[in-house]
Amino acid sequence: MSQLEPVKLRQDFPILSRKIHGKPLIYFDNAASSQRPKQVVEAMSNYYYQHHANVHRGAHTLSVEATEMYEEARRKVARFINAPAAESVVFTRNTTEAINLIANSYGRKNLRPGDEIIICHAEHHANIVPWHLIAEQTGAVVKAVGLTSERRLDMEQLDDLLSKRSKIVAIAHMSNVLGVVHPIREIADKAHAVGAVMVVDGAQAAPHVPVDVQALAADFYTLSGHKMCGPTGAGALWAKAEILREMPPFLGGGEMIRKVYIDHSSYADIPMRFEAGTPNIAEAIGLGAAVDYLEGIGMPEIFAHDQAMVRYALELLKPLEGIELYGPEGADRGGIIAFNVLGTHPHDVATALDGEGIAVRAGHHCAQPLMRALGVQSTARASFYFYNTEEEVDRFVGALIKTRDFFAAFA
Repeated sequence: MSQLEPVKLRQDFPILSRKIHGKPLIYFDNAASSQRPKQVVEAMSNYYYQHHANVHRGAHTLSVEATEMYEEARRKVARFINAPAAESVVFTRNTTEAINLIANSYGRKNLRPGDEIIICHAEHHANIVPWHLIAEQTGAVVKAVGLTSERRLDMEQLDDLLSKRSKIVAIAHMSNVLGVVHPIREIADKAHAVGAVMVVDGAQAAPHVPVDVQALAADFYTLSGHKMCGPTGAGALWAKAEILREMPPFLGGGEMIRKVYIDHSSYADIPMRFEAGTPNIAEAIGLGAAVDYLEGIGMPEIFAHDQAMVRYALELLKPLEGIELYGPEGADRGGIIAFNVLGTHPHDVATALDGEGIAVRAGHHCAQPLMRALGVQSTARASFYFYNTEEEVDRFVGALIKTRDFFAAFA
């Protein structure tokens, strides 16, 4: 295993000491939403108990304090992804809202009939549906890159699809089903070569992989706080400042304006232009605390632990009959394992595992095109984080064998 100490870190997560159906909780649903450490909850409570006021709008002490805490959280997120400037970080509710913002603001202004938006078959619906919506409104066309037999993005097909008509390339940094980390820098270079912008869905990668938006050559990068030890309702969009400044507002209202008259308005500079109304102040502060927490552990150490966990789990799972595994093996594989027990519905598998105190996901994981590419309707999914242990994997595999054998008896 890695040098990280999951047993020690678990002490920061009271929920991990719970028992489910009389058995110690094993939380393997981190790709859906991670757990929160005490430090994050306490940071949000401290804001509510000692500093609560609206931000940017008052000269009194509480407002000044709240504004500084909110803007410090923005600076922390910028540092976390190595953004050149905090002003190009926009707080959103989550990655879904961030991608919708890009589609509606950048896409609406820049897409024309016949322009092409390139995605891939492994995308989460949040990186598919917003492009459908804006394509319908602008006359653009959505095209998708397929996967190789190893379930990696087909770079040769990407080369074939890219052309002067390509205006947006939108790819997840890490697949939420296959666990594969896509070669974003290589994809971005190819996109830029034909004049397209690179949009990166970082919802799965940001909690697990060291992110450097400059090294990735991304034009847009999005993340969700609730997957990286932060609260729900707090996410972020980063974009190159020169691109953001040319984008029209996504929502109108208070705070995002410069001047308002009866017949026209002018708009604030970034990032305020994209943060209409009272924001999720406590949640942004919680996201900043989550960034502090993750940086205290070390993102390289977290990714190394994830990879060690998935390698260990695959070593135990691969020899098992009746268990189908999905996704590639190698250094580009994060801590996610999609699987099926042959002849048994994934929901039944997840329910049986819950009876053993083990939380996994079951369904299409908001990735229906990928399910079709895999030839299934749904899968179960186990996803790991830094607070998970090899002993938990042992219990999981034992419970999975028990589940397989139980349902096989009724086949």
